[in-house]
Amino acid sequence: MFSSPQQALEALASVGYITDEITATVVYLAARLNKPILKEGPPGSGKTQLAYAVAEATGSEIERLQCYEGINEEKAIGKFDEALQRLAVELRSKSGSIEWEALKQELHSEKFFSAGPLLRALRHRKRCVLLIDELDKVDQAFEAMLLELLSVWQMSIPKLGLIKAESIPFVVLTSNEERRIGDPLRRRSFYLRVEHPTPQREAKILRMRTPNQSAEFHQGMAGLAKALRGWSLEKPPSISEMLDLAQALEVLGEQRITPEMRDILLPLLAKTEADRKKLLLRDGWASLVYDAQQYSAEAVEL
Repeated sequence: MFSSPQQALEALASVGYITDEITATVVYLAARLNKPILKEGPPGSGKTQLAYAVAEATGSEIERLQCYEGINEEKAIGKFDEALQRLAVELRSKSGSIEWEALKQELHSEKFFSAGPLLRALRHRKRCVLLIDELDKVDQAFEAMLLELLSVWQMSIPKLGLIKAESIPFVVLTSNEERRIGDPLRRRSFYLRVEHPTPQREAKILRMRTPNQSAEFHQGMAGLAKALRGWSLEKPPSISEMLDLAQALEVLGEQRITPEMRDILLPLLAKTEADRKKLLLRDGWASLVYDAQQYSAEAVEL
């Protein structure tokens, strides 16, 4: 996928993913050694974007498994299409005598199996990117199910049999740390700790998405992001939400944020009632804008 860590760094930057040499090296090694990458960090810190950036940089397709509490193997791996199986039996029964053993084998073939993202990832002829997002939301039993896939790149599926990878996917696992990921999965992965970006790095990201705005605008937005994340909000803004805000300001023709803009920008920044009330406190918004101006100095490139 990548010829060197430096080429990985440049390829990711070319699709708008700003990272450092360490992450680029881990991506390069993971691709070469067929190791999953486990990214842990707070919500909104850009963990999932790495998978999409690698896919875009390499021209690969992406398969995404969005984890949630109660997800089962059918959602992740797939299941037999019972309606299609019944239809096949009906059609065969009308055509005359049936060789039941042969029909049974056919009904339990991939032709009648509706594949989920994990199985689809193994079936790509060209290497794809597999994103297993928010793994901390599943239980240990589901996590254990992934070990075969991530160890030997195959899956044992009841009635369907052993499915081996046609190509080994590039795997990114993400966790918001709601539950500790088990040690067996950690041992099989390269680990990257992710935090919200520094103001300087966030200014670079903003510049790539709003290139028509000034350097002062990007620095001010990066300073605001740091100020908001330091306010102990229930839902501190993610990188993507700050990009949305920057684009909204560009549409409005605004070059900077002022205390007078509170009511206009509140719906874009406060995503819970508690956060809205907090930002509405007397002098709260003005204090936030002041802090943002101080932090914006950290976004200046040296």
